[in-house]
Amino acid sequence: MGFFKKVKKNTGFLVFGLLDDGICAAYVKRSAAARPAVELLAFYPMSIPPAAALLEKIGRDLHADGYTCATLLNPAEYQLLTVEAPNVPADELKTAMRWRLKDMIDFHIDDATIDVMDIPGDSHAPVRSRTMYVIAARNQIIEQRQRLFADAKVSLAVIDIPEMAQRNIAQLLESEGRGLAFLSFGSQGGLLTVTFAGELYLSRLIDVNLSHLEQADDARKYELLDKVTLELQRSLDHFDRQFHFITLSRLVLGPMGPAGAILQQYLASNLYLPVEQMELDAVLDISRIPALAKAESQQRYLLALGAALRLEEKVL
Repeated sequence: MGFFKKVKKNTGFLVFGLLDDGICAAYVKRSAAARPAVELLAFYPMSIPPAAALLEKIGRDLHADGYTCATLLNPAEYQLLTVEAPNVPADELKTAMRWRLKDMIDFHIDDATIDVMDIPGDSHAPVRSRTMYVIAARNQIIEQRQRLFADAKVSLAVIDIPEMAQRNIAQLLESEGRGLAFLSFGSQGGLLTVTFAGELYLSRLIDVNLSHLEQADDARKYELLDKVTLELQRSLDHFDRQFHFITLSRLVLGPMGPAGAILQQYLASNLYLPVEQMELDAVLDISRIPALAKAESQQRYLLALGAALRLEEKVL
């Protein structure tokens, strides 16, 4: 199974996210005439590691056999690398990429499951070398995830990653002809993505999680705010150098609860971009799910909702 397995468009996905404190599930129905509608949302507390018996119960409760099912890896379970694409035919790309990766990952290449994703260049510039994202995960991790779902009798079609889930959300927020920076926080840290025309151009993990921001005393909180700001400044400067043909419209903060307002104010005074907090109901119809009125719930389910927005990916 590849990370970006080809699927029929607009079938929709029931996405299972394995969080630190439970399993969340989300299903979003797309419509050409309206905002995508969140039609199913659920959370089941659990201990780690997840038990197949609990996942099987969730599958029965949610009638998972009636959906195309997907799951998300956690950041510690894979590596996302930027690599210059080898000049080979498309059907030889993954083989050639494995050779390039062998000195870039922290485990043996024979033990890796990989997939690739193009990073589009400037369409108006002379032809130059292509850059690609390569997703690499240990075979053992992929096999464990597949076995968990098989034991739970839930048919798993796709394994996705948070960067792509966040890309799907960011795509709904983009302004025509402009790029968008999006920053979200969860229990495992911050995730910055920069997208343009629905494509992922930059991704950075930030080693500050939501509980750090919420629970720190004033002195420590400002240290963390400085750390986030510095990482953003460096990342956005790098983006401007690498992708000078893209102009960013703004930085959008994912749902965060009370810590969001403080972070927004701090970043707005230290970055050149306008900084906004996301309003989930501006891009998704959440009217059927009252729980999503709360920022804390929006934060918990954000990546699962993003993965549920997945459409067919180009297979390289």
